Amino acid sequence: MRSRNPVFSRRGFSRDNGYAGFNAAPQAGGPAVGTQQGNPYAQQAGNPYAQNPYAQQDLHGAPPQAPATTGRMTMDDVVARTATTLGTVVVTAVLSWVLLPVDEANIGKSYGIAIGAGLVAMVLALIQSFKRRAAPALILSYAALEGVFLGVISSAVSTYIADGVVAQAVMGTMAVFAGVLVAYKAGWIRVNRRFYGFVMAAALGFVLLMAVNLLFTVFGGGDGLGFRSGPLGIVFGVIGILLGACFLALDFKQVEDGIAYGAPREEAWLAAFGLTLTLVWIYMEFLRLLSILNSD
Repeated sequence: MRSRNPVFSRRGFSRDNGYAGFNAAPQAGGPAVGTQQGNPYAQQAGNPYAQNPYAQQDLHGAPPQAPATTGRMTMDDVVARTATTLGTVVVTAVLSWVLLPVDEANIGKSYGIAIGAGLVAMVLALIQSFKRRAAPALILSYAALEGVFLGVISSAVSTYIADGVVAQAVMGTMAVFAGVLVAYKAGWIRVNRRFYGFVMAAALGFVLLMAVNLLFTVFGGGDGLGFRSGPLGIVFGVIGILLGACFLALDFKQVEDGIAYGAPREEAWLAAFGLTLTLVWIYMEFLRLLSILNSD
């Protein structure tokens, strides 16, 4: 079973025969004691980290207790890389807001650049998701282009719908991140196979419905099936935010497992990339929901 996030759906973060860390390491900072089979970074057939000296186990199957962390991913690495990636998104978003106005004289040009940047960012995200190694330049390029897209869209919402909506969406995203982190560390959210299966099924249904709604909007005009406007839009906006919160819990579990089992330091870029994707999702859902609420 693989992670919902394509960034973690390879190598040590998840294996073809099981979700990394399930039944192998306790949640929320507990002692990471597992078996040779349960440790995705231990010496085993097909494990790309088998030669990683920081992923060796002792005879009892416990994760490494290396005195030094050089070459091994730590929480500080994840925080630093995530701050860099999100900082790039924020900086380019602010610049695009200022340099690509959405007034009547420039709205067509600004929208064109934003859509182009969004499409290229999506392509870069897919490329990185299927690469076997983290490419920091590729990840930062994605972040920069995603920021251009978000900046123009946010500027348009602030200009034509309601001033202050963007700040509310940012605060809402931060609140969800903080709330899920606290709940996860406190053990209120238990990430297991059942949780994973439920989130995956719900996400698949949500994405399919949104895709159908988009097709009806493009070819039929109007609001399509109404999943993104009116009362239904509010309901699906809330569902989208809740799904984003569930994705964050999955991301936290994957990062925790990677640190516990000695993933190489370069994996911190993949962790930052995955968290950025999820936070962008949550922000966009908040922006849609608040836009609907302020349009009525």
